[in-house]
Formats: sequence, C-alpha cells, structure tokens
Amino acid sequence: MTATPHRTPLVQTPDRLERRLQEIPTEAGVYLMRDEADRILYIGKSKKLRSRVRSYFRDSQQLSDRIAMMVRQVYDIEFIVTDTEAEALALEANLIKQHQPHFNVLLKDDKKYPYLCITWSEDYPRIFITRKRRIANAKDRYYGPYVDTRLLRSTLKTVKRIFPLRQRPKPLFKDRPCLNYDIGRCPGVCQEKISPEDYRKIVQKVAMVFQGRTGELLETLTQQMNHAAEQLDFEKAAALRDRILGLQSLGADQKVALPDDRISRDAVAVSIGERHACIQLFQIRAGKLVGRLGFVSTPGEPGAILQRVLEEHYQAIEPVAVPSEILVRHELPETELLETWLTQRRGRKVTLQVVQRQQKAELLAMVERNAAYELARMQRQDSRNAEAMQDLAEILDLPELPRRLECYDISHVQGSDAVASRVVFLEGLPAKQHYRRYKIRNPEVTAGHSDDFASLAEVIRRRFRNYAKLPSQEISSQEDYPDVVVIDGGKGQLSSVVEALRELGILDEICVVSLAKQREEIFVPGDSQPLETEAEQPGVQLLRRLRDEAHRFAVTFHRQQRTERMRRSRLDEIPGLGFQRQKALLAHFHAIEYLMQATPEQLAEVPGIGIRLAQQIYEYFHP
Repeated sequence: MTATPHRTPLVQTPDRLERRLQEIPTEAGVYLMRDEADRILYIGKSKKLRSRVRSYFRDSQQLSDRIAMMVRQVYDIEFIVTDTEAEALALEANLIKQHQPHFNVLLKDDKKYPYLCITWSEDYPRIFITRKRRIANAKDRYYGPYVDTRLLRSTLKTVKRIFPLRQRPKPLFKDRPCLNYDIGRCPGVCQEKISPEDYRKIVQKVAMVFQGRTGELLETLTQQMNHAAEQLDFEKAAALRDRILGLQSLGADQKVALPDDRISRDAVAVSIGERHACIQLFQIRAGKLVGRLGFVSTPGEPGAILQRVLEEHYQAIEPVAVPSEILVRHELPETELLETWLTQRRGRKVTLQVVQRQQKAELLAMVERNAAYELARMQRQDSRNAEAMQDLAEILDLPELPRRLECYDISHVQGSDAVASRVVFLEGLPAKQHYRRYKIRNPEVTAGHSDDFASLAEVIRRRFRNYAKLPSQEISSQEDYPDVVVIDGGKGQLSSVVEALRELGILDEICVVSLAKQREEIFVPGDSQPLETEAEQPGVQLLRRLRDEAHRFAVTFHRQQRTERMRRSRLDEIPGLGFQRQKALLAHFHAIEYLMQATPEQLAEVPGIGIRLAQQIYEYFHP
C-alpha cells in the first residue's frame, strides 16, 4: 500500500502521523519508510506492523542516533502484509537486496575482504576472486567475504590443480586450445571440447568446496573411484584418487575438536567498539574450519547485530550451504522466527544455539578473540586517520577536519597520450567510486610538446565549471565539494590552477595546495615559500598517500591509452581501413596479436570487412 508523500515530515505533523499509523494493520508484514523524494530510507519487518512502526515515534523510545536521524526524514510509510512472520523475513531480505536503503546498512561487507564468484549465468561458468560483489545476474553466486585472502587464493589454486577447469579468462589462441588442455588442466572450454552440461557438473563439485561441503564431495568422489576400479577403469580411478588426496590436503591442518564432527556448524561472534562492530563467522564442516568470513556493522545491541548478520548472510548464499547448527553467544530478538525461516530455506532442520559452556563455548571464545583483534585493527586505523586529518587541518589552518580530499595529476610521454586523474579520499580512505579520468583536449598538447600547467588548468576548469554558476554561499554545501584540492607539482603547477579558479570566480571558495615531489614540500597560493612541515608528520604522509594514488591512477590510464594507440597505429597503415573498421576488428579479435594470426576467411567474418579487404589485411601481416 503506497501513499503520495507530503512536504512535511511525519514527526512534525502529529495528526497526519496518527492517521497514518491507524491505517497500518496489526498483522505480520514489511514496512518501508520513505523520504521527501519518495526514496526508501529503511525497510523493516514485524509480526505486528502497527506496534513496530509506532515504536519509532514514541518520545519514550530510546533510539540510536542513526535511527533517530532516519525518523526525522520520514515523510511517508508504506507497508506490505504477509501471511506469516517467515514470509515477512524473506520479503524484507529481498527488498533490502533490491533497493539497498541507506539506513538498512547495518551489516557491511568489509571492502578489503574478497569474494569468490561463480558465473552460473554463463554456459561455461567462470570462477574468480573479486572484491566487488555485483549482483548483475541472479544466477551468479558469490561466496565470502573471506578474511584470509592468502588462504582463499591458495585454495582456488589447489582446486584448479585438482579439477580440470578453464584456466584463462580469454583464449590464448583463436583456433586451438593451449598447453593447459594438453596437460589435462583444462577440458578445452575455449574450443568447446567439453559440453556445457559436463563442464557445469565439474563446477558444481568445485562449488561444494566453497560451500563448506568438502566432506560430502569426498564421499561422492570415493564412491566414484571405487566404482571405476570395479569397472577396471584404473586411469579414471587414479585421477579420482588424486582429487581426493588434494581435497583432503586443503583442511588437513585445521581440525576443530567438537563432538558430532559430522554436523555442519557456523559459529558467529561480535566485538563492539564506539564506532564499529566487527563480526566473525567461522564455517566448520566435518570438524574442520573451512572458512572464516568477516563483516563490519554500526554499533548496537549484540543480539540485534547478530540477527541481522545471520539474516543477510544466509539470504545471500545457496540454501544447500546453510548449516544444520548455528552457534551464537547472545540471545537473538527473533530466534524462533529465524530458525523457522532457515529450516524452510534449507529444507532440513536448522538449530540456533546460544552457547555458554563446554567445548562449543571454547570455540565461540576463539571466534570472539578474532573479532576483537579485527576491531582493534580498525580502531588503530581510525586513530591514525583521525591524527593525520587533525595534523593536516593544523598545517593548512582549516576551520574543521577535512572530510573530502581530491588530488590531480598529469601523465604523458613527451606530450603524447596526455591524460589526467582525479583521486578522492573520504575521511582519510580511498573512495574509488569518486575517481575520475580525463583525456587532455588542449590541441597544443601533442607528441613532442607537453604543457602540464595548461593541462592542469583545463582539468580544474572542467571539474569546477558548474560551481561557477552557483552563489558563493551554496558552493560549500554541494555533495562533491572538496575540503582540500591537492595538485601534484610545485609552484608553477599551483599557479596555473589558481589562475583557472580565479577565472571561474571561485578561488576564495576552494582550498588548493600543491605537493612537490623532490622534498615533499607543500605550497599554498600567494606564498613563494613552502609551509614549514616535516616529511614524516601524519598530515604530510596523508597527502603523500593521496598524491601517490593519483599518480598511479594517471599512469595506468596513460598506459592504456598508449597501448590502444600503438595497436591502432599498425592498422592505420593499411589502405581502406578506417576508424570504424579498425574498431570492429579489435572488438572481434580482442587483440592485434590474434588479428595477425587470422586467415582471410576469418577476417572476412567481421562486419564491414569484405573478402578483398580481408586479403589486403592478411597480406599486410604476411608479406
């Protein structure tokens, strides 16, 4: 049920708030809080919708700062009624996954932790490690996030040695398999020497390893090995034996002493600080610790944090990977509801245990120690960042701690392929979603003639030209307003940027400095001498990290542009091959090396390339 949002928050209109609350039923369901722009702020569930929603607006209710801020922005409330609490839980999880409301981000995947992805949406699924969990296709599966990156890479490497899997993201050759096929490491996916159905069966076995079902997989492989031996197929039996030995070696040194070691268990614990709560989830299968996952949350009640962790984690994984037993230290707000939902999802009984004594308590104590170590690490990092930003504010005489830092750098080789980069740090940490790359448009910057000053001025004008249209009092309130702009260079580079900002009429609104490489000196506008700083003090080190990241980002982009130009330069020499045809050829063959090996018939398959032109291209590369 949806209503048109009004212009006044509900908390400021008690009569309208009460009418809206009376419209909400007392049944089980999901509620959605919306803001002035009709965006979803928060999604929640309850077995009694009206009572739960009303609790947000009671004066006596002790709300966290985060939720209190959310309540002040609520302009309307939407609800969806369900038949049961379990349905409400499943619907809430799906809606959160779909809309990603800002105030639902209680559980965050720590960005430093990687995932393992299996692309089931493809005929021949790929298996790779990634730090970005993109839900582009519902069929693709992500496992993790894994705390021990080295162990994850080692496991994947071992799995690729045990099972015949595609070893390369792209084929090495266009018309034949590579050496991996000849030595049995790859079943020849690039040339389709194995059917998609047979290959997916192999990948399904690999998925069992990352689901923590290695014990089941070992039993299956053992049965297959014995059957092959009975059929006198000793070559197949030997291959299966090697796979079994390889899988056994994965967890040989990670034995957890618990009774009933055939039961699959997850042990979850949380350590809570002033700004963060760190959660660790240990996956124990057949008595072995097969995985350790990590998450970060905002602080709160331990039981509420663990409830959300379990809901979001088990919603994201495959039902078959849900364990039969989950160990926690704290009482959850809705233990019975969560058990029912997990049992329905898994198709078999799932038990939630609040453990206080005996061997399972020792296991949870170990998990809690790991969570405490991770929390301490994050607090040290926060402390270092806070110290660095405080020091930078004192160096630059800023009125308050800087939140957003931007740095710009230019990269080229004697003027050719000139590009620029913008790197952004938020609260001392890289914010890669705000990174930008620029191609220098200045016609005077060409091969053999570089002009870093003019290039920087161009980029700054492009970055801040929209600011020139705003009243000065509104500039600092812009969402992407930088507290400090850092230029990689000395007084000359800074002067060109200052002149560009003066032309835009916003020089007084932007704090801009430059950081010279040779002595790590900081220059500010209007002062010919650098500021008195030491290279190793925290604020300068923060600027150096920012500058080095901008340099890395610019150089990477420049190399991409130079490589692309060099690829095209060889094709430019072929008569009749214009830009669009070059683009079509590179899109078809992916690399000029493959194009050079193509036959005239293969070249002619590309749209826009006829037999005659294909013969000319072939003869150019094969004189």
